[in-house]
Amino acid sequence: MQFIKHDLGQLSGGETAEVTITNAANVRLLDSHNFIMYRSGRRFEYTGGHYEQSPVRFVIPRFGHWYVVVDLGGYAGEVGSSIRVLSEQTVSG
Repeated sequence: MQFIKHDLGQLSGGETAEVTITNAANVRLLDSHNFIMYRSGRRFEYTGGHYEQSPVRFVIPRFGHWYVVVDLGGYAGEVGSSIRVLSEQTVSG
């Protein structure tokens, strides 16, 4: 399956990942373990789902290495995406 990977790196938890998509797509937040499972086609856990509009926002739940993946679920088409990570202060301030 083709997908777009955004490697967010190590995050403390509490930050917000804000994803912009150009077309409807599956947008998922995964920790490093679940990203490996996703990439290998095995069962994985994630936050997110199918979105038709952006921005899509995820609050990072805990310390760890995080990824956002964007895909079309095997359907034909194209999607583009961009991401920015906002600190807790940026979001609440």
